[in-house]
Amino acid sequence: MLRKDQEWISEFLRNYQLELEFYEDFGKVKKVYTNNGIFAIKTIMATKGIDFIKNVQNLYQNGYNRIVPIFPTVDGRYGVLTHDKISYLMPWLPDEHIEERAERHQQMFRELARMHTLSGKEINITKEEREEHYEKTVKEWEEQKEFIREMVTTIEKKWYMSPFEQLFSMCFYDLSQALTYSLNKLKEWFDLTKEEEKVRSVVTHGNISIHHFLYSENGYGHFINFEQSKTAPAYFDLLPFVVKQLKTYPIQGEEIVEWIYLYLKYFPYKEGELRLFLSYLAYPANCIKVVEQYSRKKGKQDEIQFCRRFQRQYWLLKNIEYIIMRMEQIEESKKAKEEK
Repeated sequence: MLRKDQEWISEFLRNYQLELEFYEDFGKVKKVYTNNGIFAIKTIMATKGIDFIKNVQNLYQNGYNRIVPIFPTVDGRYGVLTHDKISYLMPWLPDEHIEERAERHQQMFRELARMHTLSGKEINITKEEREEHYEKTVKEWEEQKEFIREMVTTIEKKWYMSPFEQLFSMCFYDLSQALTYSLNKLKEWFDLTKEEEKVRSVVTHGNISIHHFLYSENGYGHFINFEQSKTAPAYFDLLPFVVKQLKTYPIQGEEIVEWIYLYLKYFPYKEGELRLFLSYLAYPANCIKVVEQYSRKKGKQDEIQFCRRFQRQYWLLKNIEYIIMRMEQIEESKKAKEEK
């Protein structure tokens, strides 16, 4: 296998007029030492490659250069197709810059805001399309709200509750409140934007993480791993990052609130965009998913497993609740200052 990899890498590097000396395997990335320096080779599925390369080129054309560059082959291609995969060549960043975790996150969010600012554009959307999305989402969420209400009503009539049913009943109020908040914010978004015929989109990274934000030798931060990038609303980057950070034991994520507002300082959301972000953030999708899976499972239930899964998702719900509470406080404080 090593011999086969070495042969493939040598053949791949000929597209760049480079000769392989030796390489190190880092899973999805190969660190290659050549006659003209050290590089990184990354391989992705070809189905992702077209959008990925297009989005990176789009960012460069808009003046954003804090991306680890992709080197073209001698005949101008930005990737080499082998069967159903595309491989591309980048410089190898040493990432030896040492700083506090918070400092790296702050730098990353400033760069993310700058990337969204430079790539942002208004795209057309009809009133009918906006209304259709709103009505479809409201219908789905209302049905889920009714589902958990019916389930808790059925459970409370029982003489004996299973461990999962007891846990779900104890958490039902918070779950119901989260759904109500999500629906209210969605309605506020629709009321604010229903007459608009444009929506703001940006080039999103798709998988924001400090592991995908590396420092070059001169100390500048650069994004890597754009394979999941797409043109989409800006919250497509912020929302999954926040949720991922909060998938832990119960915490008060004040640091995460600071990162959100650092990003919003450089890339402010419009009123409608902020309400939509809060609506999707509060929506307790993971809790509902576990409850639905439990309700569909026939026969003997793995109560301990379901209880553990629901407990983790309930912790996430409560951690998000704190973030939303703090953001509501901050927004109210900003309004009060504006009214003075």
